[in-house]
Amino acid sequence: MSTTERKYAGDSALTRTLRRRAALVDVALAEMAENRWRTATVEALCRAAKLNKRYFYESFDSLDTLADAVIESIATEVTEAAVGGYLPLLDRPVQEQARGAITAVVDVLADDPRKALVLFGGAPTTPVAHEKRTAVIAGLTAAVIAHARTTHDVSLEQDSLASTAPAFVIGGTAQAILSWASGDLSVTRERLVDDITALWMTIEHGATELARSRLSGSATEPA
Repeated sequence: MSTTERKYAGDSALTRTLRRRAALVDVALAEMAENRWRTATVEALCRAAKLNKRYFYESFDSLDTLADAVIESIATEVTEAAVGGYLPLLDRPVQEQARGAITAVVDVLADDPRKALVLFGGAPTTPVAHEKRTAVIAGLTAAVIAHARTTHDVSLEQDSLASTAPAFVIGGTAQAILSWASGDLSVTRERLVDDITALWMTIEHGATELARSRLSGSATEPA
């Protein structure tokens, strides 16, 4: 039997390693959310996780790789939630699809507001972690753009709003969720989802009509 398969107290070595890794990610998340990451040490994190210091290095090379793992974990969870929220609703009206995606993302971040603070709050970490934050925003924006192509005339992509509007929507959504998670926006979770969905649809309809009018006007203007 290999080391990773050997059982101890009912758990394999691999299971125990993953549990220790998750504990370190959790305490790192707390430090980042409280804006204490710049003063974090391996020793302090292990103490908070109730782990021997040697266990840190079985999963991470440094504090930077731990910070990157925190961002990667949140980004993956949020992206999967958004996609999983609207995919089952592809045969439903666009508003229901939007609500499904928004609800799923808000649920993830509302259940643990630290994740919103770290992903959207810009807590100081590492350049790679910052890139991961930027990537998840870009990924969600791309998803909105791709979805819009299935519901609107492809010719509307010729207008700059096809790219500007989704970026505006995702950026505004991130800020609204961050403000709510920080306690600066005093609304219920349900109202937050209602408001964001309403704003998505308002911008979607307005941007579509403006793009259509722009393209129509340019088509009829004299050379």
